[in-house]
Order: sequence, then structure tokens, then C-alpha cells
Amino acid sequence: MTKIILMRKLKNSELDRLSVVGFKEAEKTPIIIILDNIRSLNNIGSVFRTSDAFLIEKIYLCGITATPPHKDIHKTALGSTETVAWEYVENTLDLVKRLQTNKVKVCSIEQAENATMLNNFAPKRQTTYALVFGNEVKGVSQDVVNASDTVIEIPQYGTKHSLNISVSCGVVVWDVFSKLRTLEKT
Repeated sequence: MTKIILMRKLKNSELDRLSVVGFKEAEKTPIIIILDNIRSLNNIGSVFRTSDAFLIEKIYLCGITATPPHKDIHKTALGSTETVAWEYVENTLDLVKRLQTNKVKVCSIEQAENATMLNNFAPKRQTTYALVFGNEVKGVSQDVVNASDTVIEIPQYGTKHSLNISVSCGVVVWDVFSKLRTLEKT
């Protein structure tokens, strides 16, 4: 006989989430997100929300990427623009070079020759990673790909050529976050 297990959905008040102050004081995951010329304000807001969920260190908004406050960013960010640190930098390539001088490993998320498949990417301890996500049509600019320490590709098996940037961010951040957490435990 199969035992039926009932599951009650938790209320928001039962989720034990951090306050804004608690978030700002919490130790951050050594991941930085760089948005390279993102057009969609909803995508930007979604990246903020994902970044909040995984205690991301900082988001850099580059080029044409819009900045908060904006109602369309707020619609999907749901207040995470108030928790996650962010900064606007006009030139993505200049930012990449600056981060690299501070020992940050820059990883473009792109389909490229000799890319490392996400499932094979092995982050290292005590290393901060900057994950670069590109424009919805053109992807990460070639000059940024060239300057990156590595390129990570999300394996895909269907007919489409790419995933939405907010989906790509969620997939990659979860994967890197969980691998880093596993490293902490060993």
C-alpha cells in the first residue's frame, strides 16, 4: 500500500526570510552579475530577484541596461533593487578588466567555441566569479567574450538557439551557487 503524504503550502510568514537589513548584513555568495546591454526591463528585474534569492554580491548594469528606479524593473524585482547592491558602468569591457585586476574570474555565459558546459564548470574555493549575461538578440559582445577568463555554455537539446536571459541567469546562478555551497561543506 502506498502511503499518501499531504503537503501544505507554506505561507510567506513561515518562510523565515531575511529582512532588508539582515540581507545587507549577510555574508554574500562570491558571485557578481554583469548585464551587458540588456534591453528588457522585466529581464533586469528578474535578475535582481534571482540575485536576492542567492545572496549575490553585486549586479553591474552596463551599456543600454536600464537602472532602478523604474516601474517595469520594480514589477519583476519585487523590492530586490533595495537589497542587492548594484552599480551602473557604461563600458562592459572596462568593467571586466577592472574586476580582473581585483582577481575576479570573469565568465561570459555564451555559446562559443571551446566553451565549458555548465555541468562541467567547477568553481574553486575563495574565488569570486563575475557572470556576464548579454543582450537578448546579440548575446555577450565579442570583445567581452574575448576578454573573459572562461566562457560557460548552458547545454540545450531542443530546437531553439537560446534561453531568455532571466532564465539563463536563474539556471547558471543556481548551478554555481550550489557548487560553491558544496565546496564549503567539504
